[in-house]
Amino acid sequence: MSTLSRDDSLRDDAIAIWQAGVDAVDAEQLVQSVVHVTGNSLMIAGETWPIDRIGRLAVVGAGKAGAGMSAGFERAVGDEILANKVIGWVNVPADCVRPLEKIHLHAARSAGVNEPTEEGVAGAGEILRIVSELSPEDVCVVVISGGGSALLPSPVEGVTLSDKQAITRGLMQAGARIDELNCVRKQLSRIKGGRLAKACNAGRIISLIISDVIGDPLDVIASGPTVTDSTAASEALAVLKKFASRMPEVPESILKHLECANGDSVEGSHVQVTNVIIGNIDVAMAAAGQEAVQRGYEVQSLGGDNAGIARVVGRDLAERCLLVHDSPGTPRCLLSGGEPIVQLVDTDEPRKGGRNQELILSAAIRMWDEDVTGIVLLSGGTDGEDGPTDAAGAFVNAGVLRSAREQGLTPQDFLATNNSYPFFAQTGGHLKTGPTQTNVMDLRVCLIG
Repeated sequence: MSTLSRDDSLRDDAIAIWQAGVDAVDAEQLVQSVVHVTGNSLMIAGETWPIDRIGRLAVVGAGKAGAGMSAGFERAVGDEILANKVIGWVNVPADCVRPLEKIHLHAARSAGVNEPTEEGVAGAGEILRIVSELSPEDVCVVVISGGGSALLPSPVEGVTLSDKQAITRGLMQAGARIDELNCVRKQLSRIKGGRLAKACNAGRIISLIISDVIGDPLDVIASGPTVTDSTAASEALAVLKKFASRMPEVPESILKHLECANGDSVEGSHVQVTNVIIGNIDVAMAAAGQEAVQRGYEVQSLGGDNAGIARVVGRDLAERCLLVHDSPGTPRCLLSGGEPIVQLVDTDEPRKGGRNQELILSAAIRMWDEDVTGIVLLSGGTDGEDGPTDAAGAFVNAGVLRSAREQGLTPQDFLATNNSYPFFAQTGGHLKTGPTQTNVMDLRVCLIG
């Protein structure tokens, strides 16, 4: 086998293994696996109702997997229930909108722009209206997946969307942790932190959740619209005070709301709520591992809880692959999951990319002066998105590095400005899938053959 065909074969295997992981968390299939109709009974995640005792069956929610979850629910309940019982509204990215029978898919943001919009606010308002008009004989099914926070914006009265965006950006730039960000965001929302459940008047709420967060914390995924907020306004004020010197002035509307709310008790929903994780990175990694074994690889899992800095994770992953490469044996597959972050550098230069592309670009730098024949590293977002780009991620192998050298491209120059996208666009290293309509963080596949 020639060197070129060997590299191509490994690349194709890596893509197929990654795709097997994504397919295993297909949103439609995950929902259909927990929603069943048997005779005159409807079962959802292990709970059963006589169909003739259900009034309306309302489906609401938000997330990148929302379209697939909604379609899966419609298919699972069948035509009769769909025609007579189901109503619904789910906020999704614009490129995921498609016609369904009874559940309306609302374009709450543009494709590839993971920020809240006025369209999202309007959709969240419609969801709150629907759940508030339900009755005790009704059942509310909430479909939640990654990206739900940005797709489900609903600022409290007196606070504008632009005010909330400004405070979120300021806290992020000041170095606030995700739990600190969520604390403030929930206190400024009419729908997050369990407030969707609190607004609901159905007799029962079941949330079906596809997790995109390490450890599957229910209060963090999409900011927990059906999970009672454990924080208080006083804690949000403390966060703002902590970072005040490193961020722009806090809008007066936000301070006024938090000061007035300070001391209010945190109340849960008056409706019984069940939150069920139906898919996560572990499911994807298990399926990817099975596909790798079927293709003749010995699999080593590095776990699905890998965070860290993208460029550091990429460098360390390349180092690990090089060490394995120096020990000939059975072809091996290293699997890794999680969601590292990109540290933005201070630059006026144009830049474009995402954490997966940055991770693989950093790996390319470590591999640059090595013989990497028989190695491929791939990293992709299981949602098919990597930052504000049309790529899910990227891969690097001998062919990508060869192409870079032939064109006089130096990966360090691109990494220096977080400009990973153009490097892979010019070297043929992009992984492009379009929206997958699921989301369980990132999946990385490394093959040494």
